[in-house]
Amino acid sequence: MSDLAAALPAAREKPRRSRALRRFLRHRLAILGAIVIAVLVLGTAFGPHLIPYDDLHIDIRHRFQAPFLGPHILGSDQLGRDLLARLLMAGRVSLTVGFSAMALSTVFGTLIGATAGYYGGWLGTVLMRFVDAVLCFPTIFLLLALAAFVQPSVLSITLVVAATAWMEVARVVEGQVRALRDRDFALAAQVLGASDTWIVFRELLPNAIAPIVVAATLNVARAILLESYVSFLGYGIQPPVPSWGNMLENAQEYLSTAPWLAIFPGLAITLAVTSFNFLGDGLRDALDPRLDIA
Repeated sequence: MSDLAAALPAAREKPRRSRALRRFLRHRLAILGAIVIAVLVLGTAFGPHLIPYDDLHIDIRHRFQAPFLGPHILGSDQLGRDLLARLLMAGRVSLTVGFSAMALSTVFGTLIGATAGYYGGWLGTVLMRFVDAVLCFPTIFLLLALAAFVQPSVLSITLVVAATAWMEVARVVEGQVRALRDRDFALAAQVLGASDTWIVFRELLPNAIAPIVVAATLNVARAILLESYVSFLGYGIQPPVPSWGNMLENAQEYLSTAPWLAIFPGLAITLAVTSFNFLGDGLRDALDPRLDIA
C-alpha cells in the first residue's frame, strides 16, 4: 500500500506535464518565439567565429557601405567596421545582461516574496511595503539614477538592471506562498517537525514554480529592454564594447545617411523582446493549473 501511495503523485504528475506540453505546442506564437530565441542565442554564440571580420576590424575603404552591396553583408559603420560582426557581439552582451539580470532578480525576488508570504505578520508587511515603495519609482528613472553612480561595465549594468526588476517577482511569489502555506501538505510538514527552510524550499516553492518561470521569462525581455534604454542614453555599456543599445545611440547622427546602422540593432531588440514575451505568454497558458482537467 505504501508503494502504491508513493506512486500515485508521480502517476498524476506525468499526465499533467503532458497536458502542459500539449498546450504549449498549440501556442504558435510561443513556438515561434522559442525558435527565434534559439537562433539569437546560437547566432551570437557561434556567429562571430563564422564570419571573416571581427567587431573591431576597421575597413577604411568601405566606410558606410550599404547592406548587400559589398564585402560586408549587412553593411559597415562610420569607421568601416562590419555591422553583422558588431551586431552579433552586441547580441552576446545584451543577451548576457538579460539572462544574468533575470537570474539575479528572480532569486532575490523569490527570497523576499517567500519570506514575506510564509511568515506574514509585521515582517511580511515591512517587506511588501518596501516592495511597494520601490515600485512607486518609475523604472527608467530609478535605473538611470542607479547607473549614474556606478562605473559602466557589463557586470555593473547587470546588477543595476537586476536591482530594478525583482519587485514583480517578489509580489508574485508572496501571493503564491501565502496561498499555499495553509494547505494540508504544508501543515502536515509542520506537524512532522520540518524546519521553515525545508517547508519553504521543498514544499511551497516547488508548487509555485509555474508563475516564477513565467515571471523569469518575461524578466529577460524586460532586462534586454532596460539595458538598451540605459545604453542608448549613454549610461550603459560603453564603446568599443558593443551592445544593441549603444549601437542605436551611435547611429543617431547617421539616420538620414546610413539608416541601416539603426535599423538592424532596433530589429534585433524588437525580435528578442517580442520573442521572450511570446514565450512567456505560452508558458503562462501551458502552466496554468486552472486549465488542467480534473
